[in-house]
Amino acid sequence: MTVRETRARALGPGLVAVALLSAVIGSVGAPLITSVATGFGVSLAAAQWTLTVTLFSGAITAPLLGRLGAGQHRRPTMLATLALVALGGAVAALPLPFAALLIGRGLQGLGLGVAPLLMSVARDRLSEQRATSVIATISVASTVGIGVGYPLIGLLDQLAGLRAAYGLGLALSLAALWIAWRVIPSDPPGASVRIDVAGAILLAVGIFGVLLVIAQPEVWRLPIAGAGVLVLAGIALTGWMAVERRVPSPLVDPRQLTVPNVLRANVAMLLAGAGMYLLFSLLTRFLQTPAGAGYGFALPGLAAGAALIPFSVLGFVAGRLAPRILARASAEWAYIGAVVAVAVSAGVFALGRDSLLAVLAAMAVLGAGVGGVSALMPQLVLTGVQRAETASVLSINQIVRSIGFSMGSALAGLLLASSTPSGALLPDRDGYALAALWAGPLLLASIVPVLTLRGHRAR
Repeated sequence: MTVRETRARALGPGLVAVALLSAVIGSVGAPLITSVATGFGVSLAAAQWTLTVTLFSGAITAPLLGRLGAGQHRRPTMLATLALVALGGAVAALPLPFAALLIGRGLQGLGLGVAPLLMSVARDRLSEQRATSVIATISVASTVGIGVGYPLIGLLDQLAGLRAAYGLGLALSLAALWIAWRVIPSDPPGASVRIDVAGAILLAVGIFGVLLVIAQPEVWRLPIAGAGVLVLAGIALTGWMAVERRVPSPLVDPRQLTVPNVLRANVAMLLAGAGMYLLFSLLTRFLQTPAGAGYGFALPGLAAGAALIPFSVLGFVAGRLAPRILARASAEWAYIGAVVAVAVSAGVFALGRDSLLAVLAAMAVLGAGVGGVSALMPQLVLTGVQRAETASVLSINQIVRSIGFSMGSALAGLLLASSTPSGALLPDRDGYALAALWAGPLLLASIVPVLTLRGHRAR
């Protein structure tokens, strides 16, 4: 077998591996928030930014990476991005001040914007059947991969300290860079890609503002400040749309975003993302509820991380089964089945939250639902999209997913706060169950645009 044939066979697994490693790197900070707060002497709210900043940097830079990945610069773009991720890992692992840690985590977040480029490579370089499977697995890896590294990161933090845990992120970054360098092919020479700088700045400001008012409820403590940020974000996004319609080489082609299946799939992703992450936030918080609350299981960090293993395992299983399901059913009905699995998870948790086994079962079923939605979403959003626009359209879908996840997280906090008695630190016993039921309307609403999409295709 020649070197070229070997690389061709390794392309699919290599793309999935890079996506999985990037997802794990982006979530490295989640189990370490308490350790960061105590180790650096900062508040938990400040330590939370070690996770939030990765979400922001990944979402803001995704459209730019998507445009750079639309031409002959796709391989250099991915390698340069992963090199910056590795640099961020090195900065985070070094004994530097807290501000440097935030910079390092911000650089690590760039890896979250690589997934659309990986999917575009699969769509261009693999057969249609294999590309469908690889794209689905990449999408699943970039979502449910969050639970893969939790137990190991928590164990490293307990045994060797915070810097060793962040050092794992550096090692994973270097591994992702090496795999990408080995398997990702170069694209043939073509027209140079022009970057719409004004559009990139306006879109970045708009996305940052939207994520800020959703992911950081503290902004609304001064209502005029929250409203001001939201208005500024709206103005920036409106200006971005106006610029994109006039420039010859837009950052994202507005015509692609208004294609019926793209628009409806993005609406579905926003609503489903909010419902799924609402439930994910509730389950992870409930498992770690401190002793003495009268409910919950007071799992320490390492055990709580291990509880996410069923979530990731079932998520990957659902992703692997998605192509087989698509061979027997439409993507729309398969999506509805995945959403129903998430709703079942909410019901299992609400009814059986006193049993650790039932809560773990709910986490596993949630993983299957999230994995199914993640695997099927590229199939829904890419139908009718030109190959040259694959990365750009998927990058917008990823931003929508990030906004949906942020909405779900913020909604979980709001619902739990509303069920917390005055003067108490924790919600009352039924607060979690009532909050979980709110996932139902969001999930049901996400089905509506998918059903109308199916009707549009039929006509």
